[in-house]
Amino acid sequence: MSRPTTLITGATQGLGRGLALDLAARGGTLLLHGRDRARLDAVAAEVRAVAPNATVRTYLADLSDLDQVHALAAEIRAAEPRLDGLVNNAVAGGGAEPLTRELSAQGYELRFAVNHLAPYALTRDLLPLLTASAPARVVNVASIGQEAIDFDNVMLERDYEGLRAYCRSKLALIMATFELAAELDGTGVTVNTLHPAHLMDTEGVRAYGLTPATGVEEGVRPTVRLLTDPELASTTGRYFDRFTDARAHEQAYDAEARARLMRLTRTLVERPGDAPGAG
Repeated sequence: MSRPTTLITGATQGLGRGLALDLAARGGTLLLHGRDRARLDAVAAEVRAVAPNATVRTYLADLSDLDQVHALAAEIRAAEPRLDGLVNNAVAGGGAEPLTRELSAQGYELRFAVNHLAPYALTRDLLPLLTASAPARVVNVASIGQEAIDFDNVMLERDYEGLRAYCRSKLALIMATFELAAELDGTGVTVNTLHPAHLMDTEGVRAYGLTPATGVEEGVRPTVRLLTDPELASTTGRYFDRFTDARAHEQAYDAEARARLMRLTRTLVERPGDAPGAG
């Protein structure tokens, strides 16, 4: 990829902003996503200032609304001639009020919607552009915080807690990564996921009441590596703990659980609000 085009979701702060600044310095075209126009314009201006030779375009969407996710993908497909990299980074953390269960526009538990359904839907909708641009890479930003999905309580209508919802949604993202990587094997599109760094200094970490342990730059380096390292050109369907090819939660390797998750995911994404357990 001499001058790649890369889409970063959640690019207005934290890890996403750090990725934008790092990748811009490498050249190419950056597609920056955010849900707040003022913050999106501000980070685009910042990126252009530090990397005048980079091309920067912005896309606005609230990923807690699947209708906006699909519209975002359609807008990108119509406007962009190619897409070499996709970083699904946008996240809903544990929340400032972790005992308050929040819902997405379609009535799904918010963390499951933003951290799993949105990246699945966006990646799926962008596959025609990614495969046409191959070799291309998808990097899903997950977490070392993972908890088994209870298929009788997927939306956490019982025993809700924000960090629990976050950890289950991140495991769902990892499981979907493995499934999509297997599906795309041989297409030239790789799909990997990682825990970028421990308790980075981000708004989400602070909002939940945790004390940051590392700077954002610590998460930028392993994420950019998955996106750009020539030695990882054919690596796909892997979970990394920072730079180390690691093992995720055991449920991620349960073929029956993965199949069950993907059946539910497709139903929720394709027929919003119409699936059992959506409320």
